[in-house]
Amino acid sequence: MIGFALFISIGLSAIDQQRLEEQAVKHNQSQVQQTEEMVTSSLHSFEKAHYLFEEETASKMQENTYRLLDKYKDNPHFDEWDFEQLEQQLGMDIYILDTENVITHSSFPDDIGLDFEACCEKLASVLNERREAGHFFHDGMDIEQETGEVKKYSYMATPDKQYMIELGYSVEESQIFEEFNFFRVMENLADQYDSIYDIHVLNIGGYSLGEPVDEARLSPERREAFEKTYATKQPSEVEEEWKGEPAIYRYTPYESKVDNGTTKNKVLEIVYNNNELQSVLEENRNNFYMTLVIVLTVATALALLISHWIAKPMHMAFHDSLTGLKNRAAFNDFLRSQLRQKSQETALIMVDLDNFKAVNDTLGHDRGDVLLKQIAFHLSSTIRKGDTPFRLGGDEFMIIMPHTNREEAESAAARVISDIQHSIETDHSLSMLNVTASAGIAIAPEHGKDPDVLFKKADSALYASKEKGKNQYHVYEEDGYEEDETG
Repeated sequence: MIGFALFISIGLSAIDQQRLEEQAVKHNQSQVQQTEEMVTSSLHSFEKAHYLFEEETASKMQENTYRLLDKYKDNPHFDEWDFEQLEQQLGMDIYILDTENVITHSSFPDDIGLDFEACCEKLASVLNERREAGHFFHDGMDIEQETGEVKKYSYMATPDKQYMIELGYSVEESQIFEEFNFFRVMENLADQYDSIYDIHVLNIGGYSLGEPVDEARLSPERREAFEKTYATKQPSEVEEEWKGEPAIYRYTPYESKVDNGTTKNKVLEIVYNNNELQSVLEENRNNFYMTLVIVLTVATALALLISHWIAKPMHMAFHDSLTGLKNRAAFNDFLRSQLRQKSQETALIMVDLDNFKAVNDTLGHDRGDVLLKQIAFHLSSTIRKGDTPFRLGGDEFMIIMPHTNREEAESAAARVISDIQHSIETDHSLSMLNVTASAGIAIAPEHGKDPDVLFKKADSALYASKEKGKNQYHVYEEDGYEEDETG
């Protein structure tokens, strides 16, 4: 019996430790994933807005290019051109590339001598193709090599194919860039998450938008990861250092929805660390060892005395001690079991109290506990026979309804909200605090078959209920939330 008690105690502690570690890993990965999604969304938003007037900009660049070609026809000696004056007239930077793709003349003197064959092999290959084609080409956003400034570039070869006329238009000076500044979004994300060191958007050559090329060159290992992601369109990672600290460089493909030039494909570089994750894991391990020692000591001392109560600890492992409802661990097992029965519909109703914090803060935690017990009673007495209520923690509850449909789930949610509201209205102190209940509904297999996915969708529907006024329920919808009924 002692051995069995020790086995159960150690097993539960290990399971809890593993669960905590998995949660910590998921939390760390979630920050990186959210960062990727928000940067991608920011870039898409900017490009959509920029696209609305890009054709006008491209048309102006083409017009200016033809003007310069006419000038070349009249005077092919670039040494005699006043590039500074031409820049002021056209409102754009001017670059002249020879047959070796070297900038020989420019209104931006710092770029004179830049060799695209040496610095940017992919772009140089494209330039050779464009030179032979002899047409006008324009790309989306790219960088000024010397300054890192985001610009739009156009290219067209002279009729004799001896030179390429390149024009550059500053994107950063536009009002749209100011309104949809993705650099600001990236800075805010790096400030928001402790695990994020830095974020970059890399162009076809692996250079970071917004940074001078000489200050943002990739190491051989990072270059290899970048090239792999650019070629395969699959994420890749490499471990290096960031300002002397261990870091992970993650590369994720980005494809523009509106840009069809050489700048269509880019790569997001997210530099992050596992410091917080390692700290949490270390703390969890220490807590686990401490808990294990305590459990072993207590279990050994009490095993003989509580052997006839063996069922009670097992019960407590899967039930909430305050309300008597089944807890989060039982919910996970029960939901997975229900979802294995593929021939039936199963509904999840997530219920959460609105303004519950005010109860604890104003009336005290004891009164809050009493209210939670009342909610548990109402859930148990309101639902159908065969439905199962759970307390997930805090003021968050869940109802699993097997063999059901959407109409029955909505009816149950409405009854629960109404019953709770009527109960609270009889208590003046609670009604003064505007305590109500909100609910979110997700249904399997309509909204998914995976337990975690279904849980998240019920949680999303609950969030929508609160966002739209509380004291109501919502059913999850793939393209948004449909408000079905208020409480």
